[in-house]
Amino acid sequence: MNVLVACEYSGVVREAFAKLGHNAWSCDILPSDIPGNHLQGDVLGFLENMDEDWDLMIAHPPCTHLAVSGAKHFWRKEKEQLAALDFIKALLDAPIPRICLENPVGVISTLIRKPNQIIQPWQFGEPFQKTTCLWLKNLPKLIPSKIVSKGEFVTTPSGKKLPKWYSDNKSGKVRSKTFQGIANAMATQWGKLENTEEQ
Repeated sequence: MNVLVACEYSGVVREAFAKLGHNAWSCDILPSDIPGNHLQGDVLGFLENMDEDWDLMIAHPPCTHLAVSGAKHFWRKEKEQLAALDFIKALLDAPIPRICLENPVGVISTLIRKPNQIIQPWQFGEPFQKTTCLWLKNLPKLIPSKIVSKGEFVTTPSGKKLPKWYSDNKSGKVRSKTFQGIANAMATQWGKLENTEEQ
């Protein structure tokens, strides 16, 4: 299967598919954190001039202007949010048979459409809480592979309860990285769809 992992520089999802023998490529404006097949640049440019017939695209577009965690700033970044939503629409409309778009809870649900599935890392063997929405095209919902503990939580001085892993990691790169258990589930479950009829 030819797999494009859009807006990924970590290489986690790409390598999960590659280890199962798929022709998997990541694409991002940043270089890949780890060696592997990587297209550096704007994914929309690569999609407009496709040299590859992609069977599946998994997209992780930036959530900076979309996630509800930043809702208090929405009023002053209307232009950025509209541009981010246009990017989302372009990814969802890409000429690829199967598409998964991943993002946290945010305005995509109200301004484009509701997600097909909401998952947590603890459903896939990772003891962490991170609510993740999936918008799916011709893909079945992911089946939880291993239910484990939700992990530790901390209470901030303002009284807000946060997952400890999230509170401990201030880096956006760390917070946005796909958990390995979820990447493995995508590769093992969706990687089998190559020769089956569309769901």
